[in-house]
Amino acid sequence: MDSTTTPPPLTSTSSTSAEPLVRVRDVHRLFPNVYAVKGINFDIHRGQVVGFIGANGAGKTTTMRMMATLDVPTRGQISIANEDVVQRPAQVRRLVGWMPDNYGTYANMTVFEYLDFFARAYGLKGKDRAQRVQEVMDFADLTPLADRMMNALSKGMGQRLCFGRMLLPDPEFLILDEPAAGLDPKARMEFKNLVRLLSQRGKTLFISSHILSELGEMCDTMLFIDGGKIVYHGDANELRKGSAANGTRMAIDIVVADRPEAISEWASMNPGWTVVETRRDGARLAFEADDPQSIAAALRKMIGDGLSVIDFHREERRLEDAFVDMIKDKSKA
Repeated sequence: MDSTTTPPPLTSTSSTSAEPLVRVRDVHRLFPNVYAVKGINFDIHRGQVVGFIGANGAGKTTTMRMMATLDVPTRGQISIANEDVVQRPAQVRRLVGWMPDNYGTYANMTVFEYLDFFARAYGLKGKDRAQRVQEVMDFADLTPLADRMMNALSKGMGQRLCFGRMLLPDPEFLILDEPAAGLDPKARMEFKNLVRLLSQRGKTLFISSHILSELGEMCDTMLFIDGGKIVYHGDANELRKGSAANGTRMAIDIVVADRPEAISEWASMNPGWTVVETRRDGARLAFEADDPQSIAAALRKMIGDGLSVIDFHREERRLEDAFVDMIKDKSKA
């Protein structure tokens, strides 16, 4: 995925309407021995990039498969652009691009032949088909691999091919199941760039991943699912910041010029502070207040009390920590 590649002229799907593109209402999915999805509700608006997070077995893939018309709810309703996924699956499939966490390979088929086959399956013909296949190969940086046999592709190359296949019909809503799994750092950066380009063109993306830090960089909205239930739907930045109001104590990293143990001693004598971790050159402390005035006052007091502070900065919560904390809170409720 070459971040310098000129993107294809994908159709813009931006809209000023406040009406959600995707509606999920009281959706349940029961299998013979598993209650996979338990009454979930959420909306996705046009142009959003939504991160979908959950542990293995939490219901992520089942939810995405139902949205992609590959499975049906036991109860409840899913609609995309006002088309019901059960009642009008053919219409929904024209709107949805699906990138599964794995795809079939064919020993005697090249990258170009694979994409051309699927372009034919989508009903593209003649010059339109040839143009679209080339656009997708350019966008996903597959052109240099056009004559490569599919079974000779690396993991990253294969992910790019699956990504390109999803884009062939120019779908409005893209569902990606673990798209960055197994990619090296360069390929992950290139993938994030493609997500940004697609979002700029008004595409709506729903991305499942275990790499929460990367989702936080790509997504403007996060959905957490646990035990088949949605436990959070909101902004990633709010999760990182946390607040005393919702029970989150702010973490602050402090480095001193001498006697790092003095920080722990100071924290033990000052209300509102807790030592989270001692370090070779300082400590990581938790502070119960999160407003700028309280933080500034605390720093002044440290210096006034004789601590030789040379670095003092607020540490945003990792999304992994936020997810774990939220699951713990829900289990206690």
